[in-house]
Amino acid sequence: MNEPAFNTLRFEGPRDGVALVTLQRPERLNPISPEMFDELHALCDAVKRDRDIRVLVLTGAGRGFCSGADLSTIAAIADVSLPSFMEFQEHAAAAIVRLKSLSKPVIAAVNGPAAGGGLALALVADIRVAAPEARFNVAPVRIGLSGCDVGLSWLLPRIVGFGHASELMLTGRLIDAHAAARIGLVNHVVPAEELIPKAYALAGEIARNSPFGVRLTKQGLQLNVDAPSLQAAVAVENRNQALAACTEDMSEALSAFRERRQPAFAGR
Repeated sequence: MNEPAFNTLRFEGPRDGVALVTLQRPERLNPISPEMFDELHALCDAVKRDRDIRVLVLTGAGRGFCSGADLSTIAAIADVSLPSFMEFQEHAAAAIVRLKSLSKPVIAAVNGPAAGGGLALALVADIRVAAPEARFNVAPVRIGLSGCDVGLSWLLPRIVGFGHASELMLTGRLIDAHAAARIGLVNHVVPAEELIPKAYALAGEIARNSPFGVRLTKQGLQLNVDAPSLQAAVAVENRNQALAACTEDMSEALSAFRERRQPAFAGR
């Protein structure tokens, strides 16, 4: 598949099953413009179609990961009608939802500030790796808006717990990478020069597994984090295991185990 063409994103790969997407507005710490929201939707379409992409790594160009919504855009949109603003808000939030709903794992390599919508972009990832220069905050509450924006009120409590989420969302306080790691917001903090290699290393560990098994694992995690009971969670697990057991990749895994070699998964 040809690499998709974007203006606000840079797409590279896939290499060994891993594609890298870089937010590409470094002069302003990569704020999200309406065009970038459009391109995030298009990115989801491209990743979904490309069977060679097993894992997506998301990072930012320059000194920032993503500074949130472009305030110059927000100022202009604030002057439009309420229905028009709601239409923009729904389109923006839908991009976050679509990234979270990707069947392929996403790793955020957070190289600098991740604020507001940029924090949401980090939180939709399944794994977050941060450089010491990373900073995180719920920016909208600091500019007269609600902190509950583009999925933050759903994502953040599930990752750091209700108490930490409440404090971050009500104060808008900026926290650094090490504080984020202490509350579970990021998985690893590594030196800046090791950030992308670390993300690729994690992605490589995932990509070595069966694509269908990884897909069902991510699906099961997303469903069962809100499961009403253990029984409901186990029902999803039982279904997924039965489906995976019928694949060619499962047979290949058993053959590889018997032959003491690495399995060659084909996604079938």
